[in-house]
Amino acid sequence: METSEKNTRMHLGRKISRIRELRGLKQDFLASELGISQQAVSKLEQSEDIEDSTLEKIAKILGVTKEAVLQFSDEAVVNYFNTFNDHSFNNGAYNAFNCNFNPIEKLMDALEANKELYERLLASEKEKVEFLKSK
Repeated sequence: METSEKNTRMHLGRKISRIRELRGLKQDFLASELGISQQAVSKLEQSEDIEDSTLEKIAKILGVTKEAVLQFSDEAVVNYFNTFNDHSFNNGAYNAFNCNFNPIEKLMDALEANKELYERLLASEKEKVEFLKSK
């Protein structure tokens, strides 16, 4: 085996484990999909080398290609996320500076509604006072 090929195949079990974890999958899920026990999956993830046919099945279950498993590295994942330019998080509920409405305008509307309600209640109380004075 050439050195570069050996490096890509280095500890396939750990690579599978990391991809599985990143995909949010448990060993039990992988085990049921492969038709083996969870302990067998644990043993697979501790193996440095895995048969190509098994690797292809695992890759398919994980939603990646066999080559993706072979080339996987934590460094590549970090680089991927560091260069990820989707700013949808910044446009979500956590970005208070990107409102679809003017919060001050909403506040003023609420204050105006409360002011009108207060004035009606005050007028009603004045009417009651005048009514009681007239008796």
